[in-house]
Amino acid sequence: MLSAKQIRNGFIDFFRDKGHEFVSSSPIVPANDETLLFANAGMNQFKDIFLGLTPPEHRRVANSQKCLRVSGKHNDLEEVGKDTYHHTFFEMLGNWSFDDYFKAETIEWAWELLVDVWGIKPERLWATVFAGDSNDSLPADEEAGNLWTKVTTIPPERVLAFGRKDNFWEMGEAGPCGPCSEIHIDLGPEMCSRKNVPRHKCGVNSGCGRFVELWNLVFIQFNRNEDGKLAGLGANYVDTGAGLERIVAVIQNKKGNYDTDLFMPIIDATGEITGHKYTSRLNNKTDNAFRVISDHIRALVFAITDGATPSNEGRGYVIRRILRRAARFGRELGMHEPFMYRLVPVVVDCLGDAFGEIKARADYVSTVIESEEASFATTLDRGIEMFNAAAKRAKKTIEKTISGEDSFRLYDTYGFPLDLTQLMAEERGLKVDTAKFDELMDQQRQRARAAQRGLENLQRYYSGHKGPAFPETNDSCKYDTDHCDSKIIGYFDNEGANAAGRIETGKKVGIVLDKTCFYAEMGGQVGDSGVIESKDARFIVDQTVGIFDYIIHAGKMVNGSLAVGDKVTAIVSKDRDATKKNHTATHLLQWALREVLGASVAQQGSLVCPDYLRFDFTCPAALTAQQIKKVEELVRDKIAQDLPVNCAVMPIEQAKKLGAMALFGEKYGSEVRVVAIGSPIEESKIENQKSKVSLEFCGGTHVDRIGSIGGFKIIREESISAGVRRITALTGKGLTDYLEQRNEIVDELSVMLKVPAEELPNRISQLLKENKKLAKQLKSATLQSGSDTMTQARELLEKAEKIGETSIITGRLDATTIEQGRSAIDMLKKKGKSAAVVLGFEQNGKATLLAGMTDDLVKKGSNAGDLIKQIAPIIEGGGGGRPQMAQAGGKKSKKINEALEKAAQLIKEKLAGE
Repeated sequence: MLSAKQIRNGFIDFFRDKGHEFVSSSPIVPANDETLLFANAGMNQFKDIFLGLTPPEHRRVANSQKCLRVSGKHNDLEEVGKDTYHHTFFEMLGNWSFDDYFKAETIEWAWELLVDVWGIKPERLWATVFAGDSNDSLPADEEAGNLWTKVTTIPPERVLAFGRKDNFWEMGEAGPCGPCSEIHIDLGPEMCSRKNVPRHKCGVNSGCGRFVELWNLVFIQFNRNEDGKLAGLGANYVDTGAGLERIVAVIQNKKGNYDTDLFMPIIDATGEITGHKYTSRLNNKTDNAFRVISDHIRALVFAITDGATPSNEGRGYVIRRILRRAARFGRELGMHEPFMYRLVPVVVDCLGDAFGEIKARADYVSTVIESEEASFATTLDRGIEMFNAAAKRAKKTIEKTISGEDSFRLYDTYGFPLDLTQLMAEERGLKVDTAKFDELMDQQRQRARAAQRGLENLQRYYSGHKGPAFPETNDSCKYDTDHCDSKIIGYFDNEGANAAGRIETGKKVGIVLDKTCFYAEMGGQVGDSGVIESKDARFIVDQTVGIFDYIIHAGKMVNGSLAVGDKVTAIVSKDRDATKKNHTATHLLQWALREVLGASVAQQGSLVCPDYLRFDFTCPAALTAQQIKKVEELVRDKIAQDLPVNCAVMPIEQAKKLGAMALFGEKYGSEVRVVAIGSPIEESKIENQKSKVSLEFCGGTHVDRIGSIGGFKIIREESISAGVRRITALTGKGLTDYLEQRNEIVDELSVMLKVPAEELPNRISQLLKENKKLAKQLKSATLQSGSDTMTQARELLEKAEKIGETSIITGRLDATTIEQGRSAIDMLKKKGKSAAVVLGFEQNGKATLLAGMTDDLVKKGSNAGDLIKQIAPIIEGGGGGRPQMAQAGGKKSKKINEALEKAAQLIKEKLAGE
């Protein structure tokens, strides 16, 4: 029996023999693609080729792509566990043709591999083709239908036509798309999952488990624009996808994907941890839980490895949903403590040979998962209590529906994803008001957007505008100079892109030049600021961003006017010098962290600007003071050595052989820029050089020698998510300003405390001790005062007048506080059993009244809030509260006794009326 590894390798080898180049899987978290939360198909990394934006390096390629389908159009999350073939994470075996071969070869080779190489019986296979769609004015794909019976042995009756839903493939709401031809397999009548559904008839696309899709052959010919309309691509592309998990189940002759060697090691390990046994049954809570956990842990390992971390927004929220859903199913197996992190090594054993990155980051992934599990465990039990209450309320409704307010509260307070609430509701025969939930979520998002409106992403704003495409901006001089002569070739305004026109004074636009020395925001480094000017005009550049192949200088025309075609001079702000220092210091910081903490430190992100630098990195725990000090010492020591910084552009493979460090998950081209600190780099001999300190892929600006950085100081170290820490540090002028500010604070304290600066620690320590002593004395006095208050209250209870079983307790307290007075009322209500209480006292020259009613009186109509409102005017004040407890304050402390007498009168009248 072939193993999953052999099947994966066999697929790649088959297409290599057909002239295909193997390309590695792209990360699950797409690099530089905001249209996708996660890679959901093998074609994602080739999207720019399909759109004609990037020429292909090879006309034919094949790979096994890591995919995650948990959001948007392709979302299988809620189906996982219920059957044997749905997954969140899966591998997509695929072959691609970039305007080379087309439908005939694609169909013929797919059949050859399945039938002739892997030995799947042809009578079990069915094919589907596109039946056309009138809404898109698309005809039926008769070409594909005819090819199936021409180039394979499949009979015509097993070639079926379906509409857009089943046989027109689209990556998302917009993007490359086209008709597809699917290969399905008949697993046998015993695999039907709808035997109990009246009038159900097994068949392809009938919704049961008997017929399962094996391979999708997509013929990409169109692009769906943002307006929903289709446009021809001008070339024919092939994009096929065969789920490895399903292929393995068929070849290994298993009843379902979870019985294969891709899942059984994980399932067996889960059984050992939980003490339960997997039996491969459907509609069984225990077996469903095994399937969910084994699927979800694979998804988590790969997604976290590729850079996603649990959070409440975007990709992070999806990861949190997956993890919490798995944790909830862990309860079905008796697991109330974190356990999924213990499955990470098993996933690595299963898939680490094919995807080495999960081996390298296994410890980090385990830390993130364990931390998130532990965090959720603390709220899960309380959340379940709230869910139970919500479910109880729902059962009393006609619709048997949990309200949107309850489901949103479960999400907002206890971190329950909506689908988790839906799952638990389904188990009790209940529904969830998702429309109201979505409404409340949208309101929350609007509040968040309003709070962050000042952080609008300039790049996304410009890339969303329509208009002419500009020529590529020549920015090759950005590393060598801070000024250059240039020409305006266009600009963006509120209406979009303009290839002609004039920019008048006061107008805010984004100018595009044919040549620039400005650095566009990229790789964590902010874009340059500065000016664009001519003899009579001046434009202030606030921010620089790159869109496609041109660069936008965003800002405001402050005097004069400029027109498209004008010759100008671009001048970068002096802030660039500070940014250079911070960027080079970031490289030194990463080197020092790896020296102190070990090679497991991996960059998770950075921000480099003139004022400071910020560096995010993997680390399971907070750095100690000693570790921070050591990192600072290492960086300062290197700065003192004034080592050179050298840069060179080279082929990416050459850079990798050199050992240059890349940002994990970042998308790089065929050529990269390498920055080395500590060794001279001669382009002709670079392959023989090794950096003494740092060697990294980097497109940013840097100092020539690190001595110019000056000082270095870490001012903050903090957690930003499970397993990820953040360091903020200063260099250059930013550090000088920081130290001067701190020095001013020290000087002020010295004057205030009347001691020299060097004696401040001892003086402050002495003051803290004295403060602690005084606080202890105050606490003791307060406790005594509280005790006195209770004594006075008990005396009032003993003297209280009674009407029936109810005690009327009114009186004045001496030397007390509001908190102590409230405690006294609680005590009197408890001891009096049936009691109406009004207490008054003076505090800081003002009057305070407190009223309380026991529950039996409240039920009969007495109300402490109403009573307090009636007597508050006597002390020239106001107040209110609940029926059981209320409070008022006023100016006239001399009138407290009068107010208490009035309260007693009103209480008696109320009781007498009953």
